[in-house]
Amino acid sequence: MRLLELHTRSLELAASVVDAVQPEQLVLPTPCAGWSLRRLLEHVVGQHRGFAAAADGAGPDLALWRDVPVHGDPAGAFRHSAARLTAAFSLAAAAPHPASLRLPEIRDGGPFPLDRAVGLHLLDTLVHAWDVAATLGSPARLTAAVEGEPELAGELLAVAGAVPAAPADRAPGRAFAAVLTARESAGPFERALALLGRDTAWALSAR
Repeated sequence: MRLLELHTRSLELAASVVDAVQPEQLVLPTPCAGWSLRRLLEHVVGQHRGFAAAADGAGPDLALWRDVPVHGDPAGAFRHSAARLTAAFSLAAAAPHPASLRLPEIRDGGPFPLDRAVGLHLLDTLVHAWDVAATLGSPARLTAAVEGEPELAGELLAVAGAVPAAPADRAPGRAFAAVLTARESAGPFERALALLGRDTAWALSAR
């Protein structure tokens, strides 16, 4: 499945961003309103764990999706959980009849076809990687890296365009905010972020 290769690449790019996080930066605010960098990364690692469990055939158990402490080693926690998820997705894809996944944090919980679940996690990975990069003041490098791989950027934009955008789906407390208007000259990554309500003008100094 080519999508698995793109997903693995998204994790590699995200890991390169998380590698730069220093323990003292974990208290910084992020573009995710009310979330510190530590909370964001613990959420990300928890999502790795939840998606891996779903790929292994777990039912809709929300306990499997709870945040996972990163302590003083966010990069290590990210890479370990990402490797576990990659293995789980690969094993699921190799099955003669890939099972659908239960994703209890997404809409009605599914079940979702494997390719849909992989695409959703690819989106989650790159958007949260941008959140981390923006917090650290270096989102342009990640944006350039993603847009330098047109197939990856195209998949991200396609999945973002399919995320429900009705007011009820973008209410406070939901995963994504209301759709924003991207700049006319915006590339696919910036357009995807706008579709998901991310303000690319977000700056740590202004928050």
